Amino acid sequence: MINEFKDFIAKGNVMDMAVGIIIGAAFTAIVTSLVSDLINPIIGVITGGVDFSNLFVNLGAGDYASLAAAQEAGAPVFAYGSFITAVINFLIIAFVVFLLVKMVNRVKDAATKKEEVAATPAGPSELDILMEIRDALKK
Repeated sequence: MINEFKDFIAKGNVMDMAVGIIIGAAFTAIVTSLVSDLINPIIGVITGGVDFSNLFVNLGAGDYASLAAAQEAGAPVFAYGSFITAVINFLIIAFVVFLLVKMVNRVKDAATKKEEVAATPAGPSELDILMEIRDALKK
């Protein structure tokens, strides 16, 4: 059973998945910063200063200046701005992953074509030689 587990872990797919998860976790922090520090301010300028992360509807009593103040007071809130930010994060991550997969597939295709060209024999095939021998024997 231990040997089977070692074989399972040693397979390339499991190792690729582990590396992907680690890179994905690090990449999420980068994309979150990209969205909150670069994209949201640009969208805020375009929309006249709207900050998505602070958009909310208070479902309880009281009036709160910010989402943080309402959450700190324990008021029930409908934080749709946080959802919009999460959707933007998802779309950016999905697009970048799409680009990465496309690039990796392009590199794999190029490597496969090089292997196919290298595997193709330079001279006549065995069938061609046998046909020539047959034709020569007929004469």
